[in-house]
Amino acid sequence: MTYFLQQLINGLQLGFVYALIALGYTMVYGIVRLINFAHGDVFMVGAYLGFFALASWRLPLPVAIIIAMVGCAALGVFIERVAYKPLRRAPRISSLITAIGVSLFLEYFTSLKFVFGPYFRAYPRPFAIRTYNLNGVTVSNIQIIVFGVAILLMVALTLFVNRTKTGMAMRAVSFDRDAAALMGINVDNIISVTFGIGAALAGAGGVLYGIAYPQINPFMGIMPGLKAFVAAVLGGIGIIPGAMLGAVIMGIVEKLTEVYISSTLRDAAAFAILIFVLLVRPTGIMGKREQEKV
Repeated sequence: MTYFLQQLINGLQLGFVYALIALGYTMVYGIVRLINFAHGDVFMVGAYLGFFALASWRLPLPVAIIIAMVGCAALGVFIERVAYKPLRRAPRISSLITAIGVSLFLEYFTSLKFVFGPYFRAYPRPFAIRTYNLNGVTVSNIQIIVFGVAILLMVALTLFVNRTKTGMAMRAVSFDRDAAALMGINVDNIISVTFGIGAALAGAGGVLYGIAYPQINPFMGIMPGLKAFVAAVLGGIGIIPGAMLGAVIMGIVEKLTEVYISSTLRDAAAFAILIFVLLVRPTGIMGKREQEKV
């Protein structure tokens, strides 16, 4: 039982990182009905920004997280304005193909030697690792940091969306973009804000991932990005609490599969979940069926 609880905590650590990525997927989809496949690579850029803040500039971890969030927010807004905004009225397949193109561009551009370089880097930890024994279950200070930062950001996002005027505008645009525009809401700005917030959360997730699993490379965002997308679909794409729930489930399932079945099947388990959800409940755990008039 103790071993199971230990793996459960390890799965929660991974799930909280996925949640920070999945929130960006679900927010963007909720606003513009776009699956932003470049989001996993924004997560990668956040990890690198945190890396340079910690290794080169010797900044404390909270400042490194803030730098990663600000840098990724700017990148997210830039991507939206340059790559997605011109295709706002185009068929969805055009935006989807563009998202894949942006993803590949970020991966290979950052692989250049004068950018991040194609090699693996060991992620610095600006503190000594300490562990705490709780009735046989070991919890490290890294896990406490991951849990604390992720929960803080998710609570802040929930309050922002539900309690601020910008958050209300985001919900209005998500519900009916044309009606929101008629009410005086600047839809383009709200979409950019949504991309920026989602990218900032991914940036924070990149730093947390780096200190928890201390090795990064320009292609590190592919699998976490895809798994976070699966988590968003599992919870209910477009629903913020659903993305959080789906990510936690994904992290736990992946870790339990690795430990009790096979480490080679941990990635396969994620996509098996996606297939199962699409067959049994396409709207996700917290999604609701909608009738669409034709």
